[in-house]
Amino acid sequence: MADQKPGTPAGVARTARTYRRRTARIAAAAATVLLLAACSTLDSSSAGTSSVPRSDTASSTRAPRPAGPFAVGTVVETLTEPATTTAAARMITTYLRYPAAAGTPGVESPGAPPEQAGAPYPLVVFSQGFDIAASRYSAMLDAWAEAGYVVAEPVYPGTDPQGPGPLDRADIVNHPADLSFVISQLLHQNATSSSVLSNLIEPWNVIAAGQSDGGDVSLAAVANSCCRDARIRAAILLSGAEYVAFGTTYFTTPSVPLLIVQGTADVINPPVCSNQIFDAAPKPKYYVVLQGADHLVAYTTTGVYAEVVDKVTLDFLAGVTGAGKANLARIGVDGNVAGVASTVAPGTEMPLSGVCPGAPASASG
Repeated sequence: MADQKPGTPAGVARTARTYRRRTARIAAAAATVLLLAACSTLDSSSAGTSSVPRSDTASSTRAPRPAGPFAVGTVVETLTEPATTTAAARMITTYLRYPAAAGTPGVESPGAPPEQAGAPYPLVVFSQGFDIAASRYSAMLDAWAEAGYVVAEPVYPGTDPQGPGPLDRADIVNHPADLSFVISQLLHQNATSSSVLSNLIEPWNVIAAGQSDGGDVSLAAVANSCCRDARIRAAILLSGAEYVAFGTTYFTTPSVPLLIVQGTADVINPPVCSNQIFDAAPKPKYYVVLQGADHLVAYTTTGVYAEVVDKVTLDFLAGVTGAGKANLARIGVDGNVAGVASTVAPGTEMPLSGVCPGAPASASG
């Protein structure tokens, strides 16, 4: 989806600590991508989506993992999705971030050894928006890894303006399957002693997250009958939408917890897109509205919107991966900032006036 110029409400002060961290991360992002030297190419025939038994009891009784902040280890891998009788092989470059044993907290450290003392960690798989460079999300994804999550950012074919091959938005219909393939590959590496990810991931704590078209893909993987992957425990949808190309059958099976974040000034995926998801989704669901934010500002730049997104996404991740309801309750605190953000009560029926581009007709009012 097309980019937009970011904006911040006039007169709202930035929090210095968050601003400095985000600025440093964004300034280093392009150089870091070039330095990610530990690359490998993998093939696999294990791309199934069978459910992984969840170990909630283990999560609640295990010794607490170190709270961080961690340095952010990084590595790039090229995952090869095998060819089928109807489709060629698909190469999926995947940027990995993880808590590192050495380095400066919050700063990317290419090839650094993982912090095994706190392992295993939950896995978050983030899907980017169409025609938006993967590197633009670096600050947000670094914040998640810094807090104690393994973060994978696959670059699906036809999506990244800096990737190989031409842009092709129509290829989005293949991306839920790509997402499931990436999960399979990473869990395979988790069980492989020679992998940097060896014993680093909690297989029962897999979270899908995405922005824009990546949010559409993540939603399809947890709530659409076309593509449901039972291994995914929860989803974060940042300015996402239902998408008619996946079919119109959403939320017909038991759903997972959702965190929805939406800017009121978004003209690419306007508020009606997230409103439709929120109205249709069963509980538990959480909705944070960013007042005056456009399609990208909160996820790719510094400032007050980015600070809210960092906080509420980490609240949600901690709550759904075993840290407890107290973390989920903090969404109502961190997601309410005067003039910047507000939360929507779960029982609220949101207005569906207007049109959500590409969504089923029920998004129009």
